[in-house]
Amino acid sequence: MRFSLGFSALAIILSCAAAPLRAEDCPAKSTQMDDIIAALNDAPTCDRAMKVFEACEYGASGDVQFGAVVEKKCEGDFLSRLKASEKQAYQRALGACDRKYRNESGTMYVSFTAFCRAEVAQRYAHQALKKAGQRAR
Repeated sequence: MRFSLGFSALAIILSCAAAPLRAEDCPAKSTQMDDIIAALNDAPTCDRAMKVFEACEYGASGDVQFGAVVEKKCEGDFLSRLKASEKQAYQRALGACDRKYRNESGTMYVSFTAFCRAEVAQRYAHQALKKAGQRAR
């Protein structure tokens, strides 16, 4: 009895302590790819799209489509304003993501690549907003 009571208390404490570390729930209507893509497209900002991506990720090759939506949304904040040399630097950064896991096998590495590319786009969006005197949301 004493052991089970102590174990229960420990389990409650651990679950409460872990709760703040848990990512937000996926806001899509379901875990179907089309619903997640719709939620990503509905995100009002680059940062919000990234949060939806993080919350709804598959951890597999399906994340390529999700990451592409995030890239496109983030690129809307900066791509048209980049000079040719800056666009080349951006493309090189995306290429570095593509090369980073190319020798790894397994769909989780495809997911890692999608996240890397989305993070690069998010970083460029933050830089563009900073230059414009706006705060990232």
